[in-house]
Amino acid sequence: MAHAHRNHPTYWAFFIHRVSGVALALFLPLHLYVLGLALAESTAFADFISWSNTPGLKTLETGLVVFLTAHLTGGLRLLALEFLDWRSGQKSLVALSGGISLCLGLVFLLNAY
Repeated sequence: MAHAHRNHPTYWAFFIHRVSGVALALFLPLHLYVLGLALAESTAFADFISWSNTPGLKTLETGLVVFLTAHLTGGLRLLALEFLDWRSGQKSLVALSGGISLCLGLVFLLNAY
C-alpha cells in the first residue's frame, strides 16, 4: 500500500493548501488587470463590474473566498507546526481550519446576494 499516507487528513490539508495557492496565483493577474481598469478606463471597469454581478460569477467568487480562507488557515496551521510544540491533535487542527474556511465562504455567499 504505497499511497496510504494520502488517506491522512494532514495530507489533504497539504493538498488543499497547495491547490488554493495555485488558484490564488492564477487569479492575481486578473485582479491586477481589473484594478488597472478602475484606474485607467472607467467605462471598461463599469462594464466588467456589471458583468461580474451574474450568479455564476458570484458562485466562483465564493469559491475564491473559500480558497483564500483555506490558504490562510492552512498557513496558520503550518506556522503552528513550525513554532509550537507538536501535538497529537493535528487532525483536529485540520478540521478546525477547514471549518473556518467553509464558514467564512458561507458568510461571504450570504452577503453576496
